[in-house]
Amino acid sequence: MRYQRKEEYCEESLNGLIKSYRDVLGNLGEDPDREGLLKTPERMAKAMQFLTQGYFQDAKAIINSAKFHEPVSEMILVKDIEIYSMCEHHMLPFIGKAHVAYIPNEWITGLSKIARVVDVYARRLQVQERLTIQIKEAIKETLNPIGIAVVIEAKHLCMMMRGVQKQNSVTTTSAFDGEFMKNATRSEFLKLISAKLD
Repeated sequence: MRYQRKEEYCEESLNGLIKSYRDVLGNLGEDPDREGLLKTPERMAKAMQFLTQGYFQDAKAIINSAKFHEPVSEMILVKDIEIYSMCEHHMLPFIGKAHVAYIPNEWITGLSKIARVVDVYARRLQVQERLTIQIKEAIKETLNPIGIAVVIEAKHLCMMMRGVQKQNSVTTTSAFDGEFMKNATRSEFLKLISAKLD
């Protein structure tokens, strides 16, 4: 039996994207009709729909789909969540990790939902600063935690491949709320995200 991959795309916008990417190839001096590029506009269109699917997802609904009453009052931390996003200024990727912690106020959510919230906002045209705040706000508004902390560390290809071409620079952004505004709690969080498990 031959393998067939199933993918779902918005056909209406897909056709417009295909035409646009075909025009882009021509404007770059390429021949969109040469063999190697025949399917490139379609591939680019599908890739862009996938990379921006966060526009059609609801982070708060994701959290609420697995929201549980639990008398927990200790920090919950999900760290090293992979991020793949697109810089809105050059539409080049930035890649890194998010660390998200919260102190529950009688409500928790499934651990995978934290990672999904990160993806919802990462899968849009973004700036890292706004991405950090959006993750914090979605969790704050749905779980009403005692405190929340988000730190993102990422490498931006717009800085690595063009412009200043600095290959080893890492951008770190953070957003804290509630209990994490206190030095002791914030320090505990920062220590935990830098610790390595043995």
